[in-house]
Amino acid sequence: MARPPIQLLDDVTIARIAAGEVIERPSSVVKELIENSLDAGADRVDVAIVDGGQRLMRVVDNGSGIPDAEQLVLAFAQHATSKLRASEDLEVVSSLGFRGEALASIASVSQVTAISCAVDGIGHRLRIDNGVTIELTPFGAPTGTSVTVENLFNAVPARRKFLRQASTEAAQIHDLIARYALAFPDRAFSLRSNDREVFRSLGGGGLETALSAVVGADAAAAMLPAEADRDLPPPSGPLRVTGFVSPPHQHRATRRYVVLLVNGRPIQDARLQHAILDAYHTLIPKGRYPLVVLRVDLPPSGVDVNVHPAKAEVRFRDARSVYGALQQAVRAALLERSPIAPAGPLFASEAVSPSIGDRQLPSRRSGADSWPLSRPFRDRPAAIAEGQTKPYAADAAVSPGLSGNTVALPALRLIGQLARAYILAEGPDGLYLIDQHAAHERVMYERFMSREAPLASQSLLAPLAIPVTPAQAALVEAQARLLAGLGLQLEPFGPTAVLIRALPEVLAGVEDPQQIVHSLLDLLDDDERPVADAIEARLLRAVCKRASVKAGQTLSLPEMRRLLDDLEACQVPRTCPHGRPTVISIGQSRIDQLFGR
Repeated sequence: MARPPIQLLDDVTIARIAAGEVIERPSSVVKELIENSLDAGADRVDVAIVDGGQRLMRVVDNGSGIPDAEQLVLAFAQHATSKLRASEDLEVVSSLGFRGEALASIASVSQVTAISCAVDGIGHRLRIDNGVTIELTPFGAPTGTSVTVENLFNAVPARRKFLRQASTEAAQIHDLIARYALAFPDRAFSLRSNDREVFRSLGGGGLETALSAVVGADAAAAMLPAEADRDLPPPSGPLRVTGFVSPPHQHRATRRYVVLLVNGRPIQDARLQHAILDAYHTLIPKGRYPLVVLRVDLPPSGVDVNVHPAKAEVRFRDARSVYGALQQAVRAALLERSPIAPAGPLFASEAVSPSIGDRQLPSRRSGADSWPLSRPFRDRPAAIAEGQTKPYAADAAVSPGLSGNTVALPALRLIGQLARAYILAEGPDGLYLIDQHAAHERVMYERFMSREAPLASQSLLAPLAIPVTPAQAALVEAQARLLAGLGLQLEPFGPTAVLIRALPEVLAGVEDPQQIVHSLLDLLDDDERPVADAIEARLLRAVCKRASVKAGQTLSLPEMRRLLDDLEACQVPRTCPHGRPTVISIGQSRIDQLFGR
């Protein structure tokens, strides 16, 4: 069979191929139209959709508009733009749109009606059906532009089949508009879905106001300001990170609330997102994600926005510095400003107390004369249950290198123990409950992570052979030095077994050494980031979980006192290494409310 001759494609086919890169789903259309509106100087952008945008999308703005009919037609031509004049301009792109592909791509796979009017000008209406212009007439309209897109992908049924349910596509558009409301808090945005308003931001304010519209007033009030500055070498220039991050006890089941903005452009960057999540390391539980809105500002010459067809990704000249600045901003905010987790519906739902971000608790180190560090106890709490299995090691000193944290616990007056699991204490503004297991885990974890020598080990009376997988047997041999540093002495014993010769001293007396080693090897085998420090931290968390004081163990008053002292000396005293809170508080006003006072 003869091969067809090589020939140029027609303009409509070229535009539809380009649409495959630029227009992925209805939200892609809305994104491009919103960016055009913002570049036109609009301070109000109203979006309406029907059936998740599959039937209709309309974006109306009050921007500068397009001055005449010729310019309106040219706006829908391929590679036509007012934002670039020469290739050198790509080095310093400051507008959201610049390629001149979006409108042509949209018009090639849908039915478009565009109405635009410039200041003191006469408006025009342009109608395009799947790349073919069918009408261009004068039209009375207010200053600004309105673009209506109907029946997306109606001429490309193969693409339409890949669209999701209308509710899913509508949610994507909702998230998109919320991100632009955060990126441009001084502009007003609204979204109507099937003739019902589902989102509105008023504009004219700061990021705090936009946050309230996006995540709710309570969640926004609880978030912590974050910032960092760095001077990067030319041509990158000065770098500034600003925004808000949620305290450790405020988290969600999805990472959709982690929003990154670069020079006002919402982006998706796995590396930068990784920097943020790393800053929350050991502060939130696994599988949970913070609420974060961070803006990175740097000269346009320090970032390349022309690396993705939909402009969703960017590339930095000095990516390492940007990564470090983000991590510094988030970690500093968490360590310097995080409040103690409040008791209440927070842990049973996604609700957030609006007051916790404003509360300032006095540090025991700062010295509060009105709240003495210790008070005499007249009586020991009565009826302390028997059955203590392992007392808290009151003579174990916390590494001095871990003192000096900026999120110290408030001055606490010890009351006693509840259910042999929680330590009760009175604080300057109410009742505090300390989870003795989580608190001891944090103390041990920071002590072990700051050690300068391997963990002490204790030899078994007789080596114990346990079965392992061939992969785990290989890991034992490959990671022998790391395991020895944790006080764990293992030897390969054939292709599917290892010998346990010694365990960490802190695990001395455990009933089932085999289970301990299996759980540690499972962690080692399952680690997704084979970096020595990350593996060590992960294994140490598991060791601390096994070795720490358990719920059900009775503690004496000196042991409880020492545990509180050691917890305060930690760098991050308010969560255990797995991200659970060590301390929660019930405010005095809440207690009075419960008693009807």
